[in-house]
Amino acid sequence: MSDRKIELFSYKFSVYSRIVRIVLAEKGIDFETHEINPFASDVPARYLNIHPFKRVPTIRHGNFTLYETGPVTQYLDEAFNGPSLQPNAAPERARMRQSIAIIDSYGYWPLVRKVFSSTFKEEIDEAMLNEGLQESAPVLAALEKLVCDAGYIAAPSYSLADAHVIPMIDYFLMVPEGAAMFIRYPKLTHWWDHIKERPSTISTRPILSSEKS
Repeated sequence: MSDRKIELFSYKFSVYSRIVRIVLAEKGIDFETHEINPFASDVPARYLNIHPFKRVPTIRHGNFTLYETGPVTQYLDEAFNGPSLQPNAAPERARMRQSIAIIDSYGYWPLVRKVFSSTFKEEIDEAMLNEGLQESAPVLAALEKLVCDAGYIAAPSYSLADAHVIPMIDYFLMVPEGAAMFIRYPKLTHWWDHIKERPSTISTRPILSSEKS
């Protein structure tokens, strides 16, 4: 079934949609995109039949449909040819999954929904920004400890952990206060300095009309 084209239901500004697009790029998988805005009041009923919780991303591969980012990225890595994005050693695979769980469970809200979102308003929400920065500190500290000597998160080579962390850090760094805070973490800074130039990072980066040049 791997010769069937992947259909990706995604939203261009969604960090979780971008995670999947990064993995598709890393694996060299051809795909077709269907844009779905999960925040819209008129999400098509046909999409709700696919994803009952009105979120993105979702993939369809032939007759197989799958949602939730973690299972989707793992499926893409295992069902298609291309470089493996999961370490062979069990401890490293466990660290990869731990990193993904950290960024999903503790990172998304402070990094993206508070720090990043606080500045994309008519007036910056200073209270939200400061709260997000405070809550981001333990997340960044935890990730700092998981960066390997090779410069990747949780594994000696690029893995699903890197793909999951990139979009949230990218949004966080678009905020000057976030960028100023980030340099306190030298291993994460080194990781970002080389990972941001990777083709899959560059090609999937959303263009934001409000983004400061």
